[in-house]
Amino acid sequence: MKTLTEQLSKYASYHRDDRNIATHVVGIPMIVLGVITLLSRPGFPAAGLIVSPAVLAALAACAYYLALDLSLGAIMTVLMGLGVFFGAWGAGQSTAMWLTLGVGSFVVGWIIQFVGHYYEGRKPAFVDDIMGLAIGPLFVVAEALFMMGFFAPLKAQVEGIAGPVRRKPVQASAH
Repeated sequence: MKTLTEQLSKYASYHRDDRNIATHVVGIPMIVLGVITLLSRPGFPAAGLIVSPAVLAALAACAYYLALDLSLGAIMTVLMGLGVFFGAWGAGQSTAMWLTLGVGSFVVGWIIQFVGHYYEGRKPAFVDDIMGLAIGPLFVVAEALFMMGFFAPLKAQVEGIAGPVRRKPVQASAH
């Protein structure tokens, strides 16, 4: 199994434009929530809880994230738990609302992603490695934490391999 640094660096190499990263910060959570919402039906009672395909998928993803890194895995577990809670709420709505939330979030999230890759000038990471679909949510959380000053050694390792984030200069208006 690849290490956390290897996974994030490979994914990051497809995401060095700050506008692309910004679209991923919006688009990936939308996609994840859309998938979780759609997988929240059907739900089966088990030991006083409702178990759905979303719960099973989230547990598998969280086990993988925890195996990569305990601290980031714990953060991802909390976020996935919130996502499962939202998905269960969405699944409890009418079929039309459930599908609107699930499919709508999924489709709009992917549109936002592809806009980001237009800025990047590079195809999405999952095209070359399907694991990019699992690493994307972790990448977004890691990038958000990097922006807040957390995990500086990990950020330095990732940027040492993938290169720094490119920030496009803001054009001065001609007044």
